[in-house]
Amino acid sequence: MDTQEEGLLHVVNVSSTIRRSLSALLLLSSVTVVAACGSSSSSSSSSSSSSTSATTSAVQPSGSLIQKNPANASKTVNVGSKDFTEEFILGNIYAQALQAAGYNVKTSFNLGSEQIAYRAVKSGQVDFYPEYTGTILTSFFNVPTAKVPKTAQAAYALSKADLTKSGYTALSLTPFTDSNALGMLTSKAKSLGVTKISQLASKASTLRLDGSPQCRQRLDCLVGLEKVYGLKFKSFTPVDISLLHQVLLNGQADASVVFTTDPQLRTGQETVLQDDKGIFPPDNVTAIVSPKTVAKFGPDFAKVISQVNTGLTTPVMEELNARVSLDKQTPATVAAAYLKESGYVK
Repeated sequence: MDTQEEGLLHVVNVSSTIRRSLSALLLLSSVTVVAACGSSSSSSSSSSSSSTSATTSAVQPSGSLIQKNPANASKTVNVGSKDFTEEFILGNIYAQALQAAGYNVKTSFNLGSEQIAYRAVKSGQVDFYPEYTGTILTSFFNVPTAKVPKTAQAAYALSKADLTKSGYTALSLTPFTDSNALGMLTSKAKSLGVTKISQLASKASTLRLDGSPQCRQRLDCLVGLEKVYGLKFKSFTPVDISLLHQVLLNGQADASVVFTTDPQLRTGQETVLQDDKGIFPPDNVTAIVSPKTVAKFGPDFAKVISQVNTGLTTPVMEELNARVSLDKQTPATVAAAYLKESGYVK
């Protein structure tokens, strides 16, 4: 067995030990939140915001059944998504939830980058798609990463305000955040003696960096690593998002810009370096949509999106991602399980 196979086997073995039901994860989140409420200690404003947001959803994972409304039968919603696993899962959750509410649903998944997906909303190709607040601010409205709010609610408020000025709006926010992060094999980080991104300043010239195809143009990716941290990597290679961890395991890259809800980060093989200069903003998910579209689809539309967002805490989203990325279930199957296990559908 070669090194690549051993790495893959390790990931699969670890994933099989962390499978938990979503109801258990929601209960776990509830216990964690209650404990946090009884503590007077504080951490960063960002983590505080995430905990507060998770509190509402974990204590009340909704469990309320989505009601089918016959009045929605004449309305067809076209749900979009970007081009990676988490987006496919979210798109399927929204599509199936809206179907449960009585809407006819079309899907246009795998649209591409955020710029392509946003244009699809503007052109009417899709009615809405899930987007990340930090991405909205930095990619659509050119907000410097240093000026992106550090709390989830503040980033959401600014995103919604900027979208409103452009004739669009943002629906409810998910409790989970999925920011970019700089990952390395744990063994590599230990050999370099690094725990923070800034500690790579004297080492980057010998390191190969991989990232998504959009990374080269993004402030919360290669641009920020170069301009804010002053890092000059030996090379940068754009790879498909599905390969961001595999290139580390294969030895094809020394560092990779990954996502904080990636299940591969829970195996112990990889380490995320601390973003000590703050280039990775909070990235909770909202739905970009026009006010006219919201009005056209009636009150159930925004209500259902908000309802199913409620249960999407960070542990739950990590579990959903793991079921697709590690267990090789389809996004549609995983979305259906989420809706059923969380009590949104029978």
